[in-house]
Amino acid sequence: MSKNGKTGSKSVTVKQATLDLLRSFGIKKVFGNPGSTELPFLGDWPSDIDYVLGLQEASAVGMADGYAQATRNAGFVNLHSAAGVGNALGNIYTAHRNQTPLVITAGQQARSILPLQAFLYAERASEFPRPYVKYSVEPARAEDVPAAIARAYYTAMQPPCGPTFVSIPIDDWTHATSPIETRMVSREIGPDMDAMQALVKALGTAKHPALVVGPGVDRAGAVGLMVRVAEKAKASVWVSPFSARCSFPERHPQFAGFLHASPVQLSDALRAHDLVVVIGAPVFTFHVEGHAAIFDGGTTIFQITEDPDAAAVTPSGTSIVATMKPALSALLDRLPESKRAAPKGRALPPAPKAADPLPVEFLLHTLSQTMPENAALVEEVPSHRPAMQKFMPMRGQDSFYTMSSGGLGYSLPASVGMALGRPKDRTVCLIGDGSAMYSIQALWTAAQRKLPLTIVVINNSGYGAMRSFSQVMQVRNVPGLELPGIDFVKLAESMGCDAVRVTKAGELGDALKRALTFKGTSLVEVVVDSAVPLLYAQKH
Repeated sequence: MSKNGKTGSKSVTVKQATLDLLRSFGIKKVFGNPGSTELPFLGDWPSDIDYVLGLQEASAVGMADGYAQATRNAGFVNLHSAAGVGNALGNIYTAHRNQTPLVITAGQQARSILPLQAFLYAERASEFPRPYVKYSVEPARAEDVPAAIARAYYTAMQPPCGPTFVSIPIDDWTHATSPIETRMVSREIGPDMDAMQALVKALGTAKHPALVVGPGVDRAGAVGLMVRVAEKAKASVWVSPFSARCSFPERHPQFAGFLHASPVQLSDALRAHDLVVVIGAPVFTFHVEGHAAIFDGGTTIFQITEDPDAAAVTPSGTSIVATMKPALSALLDRLPESKRAAPKGRALPPAPKAADPLPVEFLLHTLSQTMPENAALVEEVPSHRPAMQKFMPMRGQDSFYTMSSGGLGYSLPASVGMALGRPKDRTVCLIGDGSAMYSIQALWTAAQRKLPLTIVVINNSGYGAMRSFSQVMQVRNVPGLELPGIDFVKLAESMGCDAVRVTKAGELGDALKRALTFKGTSLVEVVVDSAVPLLYAQKH
């Protein structure tokens, strides 16, 4: 093999070289919504690579994101020119925040007519998705396309993972090029041992240490290591604000709970701890203003992160840049068995009682009791997340997924991708009525493929999170918060899904049991009490 990764004089088309690259990277599915500028790539599609059709570009990206998280390999997405990339930008941003590896390609008009501002062309195409892609290029020559896709894959998979983008003119696919051989690129980064020793010393002398775990632990498949470290350190374990994964078993006796995205509430929760070690998360993600007393100097802070940018913005303490498995392994090896008493974890609330109108807490508890043990939950219920965290404790590794961005329209298509990546397990999408309408067309893909997916739509006839914020911010008479008259059963049935509506608590258990064992895709619309939950109890 030559130094630039090419195999020599053998010539193939750009399309053939690209398809061979996908096979060598273990990419078995391509997600997309086709347009005219992609037709030369899609023509005579090979039978060994599955083309997954989404009915809108944002849904295609969300499906690829869920699939990539399920398989821990990059998702490959083919979008349509500037308009298609524009449609997809919200979920590209979410993939960036989720640190999900994606290789996104988009069609471009023929090179010969680009100077004429051709119809369906993208001006400065590589700039369009920035800054939310790690690498973005429109290759200068057709023969450079396969090498650009190879670089996009390696970059997407390198921690911190994320989406990459390659714009490809329509006439590039038939050009001749040299095939590209895949290479081994290591992805683990070991920690600085002096810094790790300082952390070990701090954990050894702390009276009340806390570990704050974030999505990076679960992304790395390191939840088991995290549990062993916590048990050896006898530290309380909290979940970082807005964590998009479950990085610690939430029924573990050392599990303390979920940190608020309010500086005041987070500081109050961690007030009793003299040492806080943040692992696989930023320090910290806030959503509202307030004084963060945690940074006033009374608490020693350490951070382990694979993201140098997250380390750079941390306001105080010591940051250790490393990937999770080598860092946690090094910590576990060096950490002495603590003589501290094991901390007490949170006490789960009693089971909520049935009532009509149906309380959302009763729905969440019933769903938790009914879901198969190995099911994956993909969530987008922002107004009900505190109740979900109380009444749906997650088991740990590969059990929970949501969006880190706060952008709606992700979780329904992501659950389709998750079901494609985990065909032997049940995937459950827990979603609000407002959230569902951002990407309802993803149901069609799931129904066509008879995926083992159950969608539970919590219908409170409006944007519950916005209702809550309007109360917290004391803003009255806000328009656009009510969503009456949406019939999710008819919508689902029109796209080929089994569907049922539940309006009374007595109907819920049987409806969920049926939906969770249905051979294919099912939807349960649950009409709940429209009372507004208060997301931030303290106003500062």
